[in-house]
Amino acid sequence: MALDRIPFWKKTPFLRLLLPLMGGIAIQWYVPFPEWLWWCCFTAGLVLFVIFFFIPVAGRFRLLWMSGLPGILIFLSLGALLTRYHDVRNQNDWFGNYYRPADKIVVTLDEPPVEKNRSFKANATVSCLLHNETGIPAQGKVILYFQKELPGRQLQDINYGSKIIIDKPLQEIKNSGNPGGFDYRRYSLFKGITHQVYLKAGDYRILNSSHKNFLNTFLLHTREKVIGIIRTFIPGEREQGLAEALLIGYKNDLDPGLVQSYTNTGVVHIIAISGMHLALVYWLLALLLKPLQRKKQIQWLRPVLIISGLWFFSLLAGAQASVVRSAVMFTCIVAGESLSRKTSVYNTLAVSAFILLCYDPFWLWDVGFQLSYAAVLSIVIFFPPVYNWFYIRNKTLDFIWKINAVSIAAQILTLPVSVFHFHQFPLYFLLTNFLAVPLSGVILLGEIFLCGLSFIPFIAELAGEILSRLIRIMNTYIESVESLPYSLWDGLQVSFIQTILLYLVIAGAACWLMLKSKAGFKLALSGLLLFLMIRSYSLVQTNNQQKIIVYNVPQHQAIDIVDGGTYRFDGDRELLQDAFLRNFHLKPSRILHRLDIDSKTNDTDGENKYFTFRSKKIMLIDTPVLFSRPSYRMPVDLLVISKNPRIDLPMLANSFDVKQVVFDGSVPLWKLNKWKRICDSLGIPSYAVNEKGAFVMDLR
Repeated sequence: MALDRIPFWKKTPFLRLLLPLMGGIAIQWYVPFPEWLWWCCFTAGLVLFVIFFFIPVAGRFRLLWMSGLPGILIFLSLGALLTRYHDVRNQNDWFGNYYRPADKIVVTLDEPPVEKNRSFKANATVSCLLHNETGIPAQGKVILYFQKELPGRQLQDINYGSKIIIDKPLQEIKNSGNPGGFDYRRYSLFKGITHQVYLKAGDYRILNSSHKNFLNTFLLHTREKVIGIIRTFIPGEREQGLAEALLIGYKNDLDPGLVQSYTNTGVVHIIAISGMHLALVYWLLALLLKPLQRKKQIQWLRPVLIISGLWFFSLLAGAQASVVRSAVMFTCIVAGESLSRKTSVYNTLAVSAFILLCYDPFWLWDVGFQLSYAAVLSIVIFFPPVYNWFYIRNKTLDFIWKINAVSIAAQILTLPVSVFHFHQFPLYFLLTNFLAVPLSGVILLGEIFLCGLSFIPFIAELAGEILSRLIRIMNTYIESVESLPYSLWDGLQVSFIQTILLYLVIAGAACWLMLKSKAGFKLALSGLLLFLMIRSYSLVQTNNQQKIIVYNVPQHQAIDIVDGGTYRFDGDRELLQDAFLRNFHLKPSRILHRLDIDSKTNDTDGENKYFTFRSKKIMLIDTPVLFSRPSYRMPVDLLVISKNPRIDLPMLANSFDVKQVVFDGSVPLWKLNKWKRICDSLGIPSYAVNEKGAFVMDLR
């Protein structure tokens, strides 16, 4: 029977296993159930499966409607149990279960320290706790920040595998708490990291022993060698940084402005090691090993070498979700070809996703994982019909159209998830992908060529110079497209439900246009109407909102006074000039609340303010002020204290009837604790944003 005549569900058996697995992962994370309940469901599924196996054929036919129930129970429970076991907090020997601030902790560095703006950063694995000099075996991961100005060669003695004793209390990783902000706590937890600590010279001691994994040591050494080759032969810091990211996923040397340009123009995927890179490596390996296919005695060696090469490159690139997904998928393809079996690409994708989620269920929330599968699936489904829009005889023009057809097809299913996470859409993505995709492929192959022939200096120097110019051309082109008017549709905000509705619209429209399905048209129309209704309701809410937001920005004053779709900003000028601080701390909240980016900004740094907004009396204090005892205590619904002003809180309380005090992120810690105690003694509620996250007051 031809493969295309087999029903879709028969061709993709792993998809029927993948869906309940994903459901179990999501349920256990958002609505955690006890472990025993999932084991009961798992056992019940196995029992039902065995019972169905022994039921006569006639009986199975009558019970066909519930034949999938055992599989659903088994893999739903499997997903939930995997999620529970991968959460380090559920491990009996997790150090957080019995860690006390007075305990010392022994950790092993998982990587060499990486230089940041104000420190050196490294991830480390906990090996044991020292409680009253008694060692307690433990596990878990922490982030270490080393002070830059360490005396002597102390920091040079710390490297991958180094063991150190930390004699400083660890801090739990927390979110900033700003509305719409990135959930850094969950992001770290998914990697098994729960605590962090900033270390000065006397806060730790380096042990003589070390612990290194042979494979990690080999890969780190290889990465350092590759980085050394790139820095030696490719001139230009920006070009070197992009070359390192493109070849092995090393992003520490990337220029932040350049990354933003690639993001704004829709080609940041060429920097992240993904399926495109693995496809080029696969093509190169298949080409080089083609002679092995001619000899039957060693034909088996070809797929083994191809798969080994793919996985070596994946590990070298940091084993990120996108590259591992591609490696698993290509492994399935190579294995299928070697066994001379034609398989469904949908089943191959389902197999790779199933394997990856069994290995790490938290990859379900990984943006790269989601975009990677959405892009591949979108290309598989929509490339043929998009490519068939035009018939071009000229091979060169046909190749150009094929590249653009791939870009258009990939955007269809990646658009909803991209807007959901990044709140923007690059309008000129066809222009940038047209040059960047093929050129980045040439650069990647050139870098492999450079590393392979780096022992011949004059060839390596020539190759490095050519690569530097190609990268410079690509960077210039990307930045030129970004500078075009209306290159980026920014500030888009869709909820999770709206994202699902967008996928329903796409699915229904695709069925209607490609399969002439009336049901597909109805589905698309219903999804679109629901989407517009939800959006209309959110716009009404936006027009009616009045609130004040005191942001948690470390060492900075940042306040938005929101009125409908506009806001007035009070805060430090540095936040207006520093794009990173503004985009990280303030922009997500403004997108969430659908605020106009051209709203007013107060240019009155260093001036105290007392004003009325929507019947609420608000006072902002960030400079020294003296108060006299008046005959009438003026009401203050909200008092925001910033920086380190010289004020007498008891005298202020005698002058004003304060309902709520908020200390923003610019208040020094020692002063904060003192002022909080005074507020407690005066019976005034106080709120510290660096402890509880941003303060939001509804002013309606």
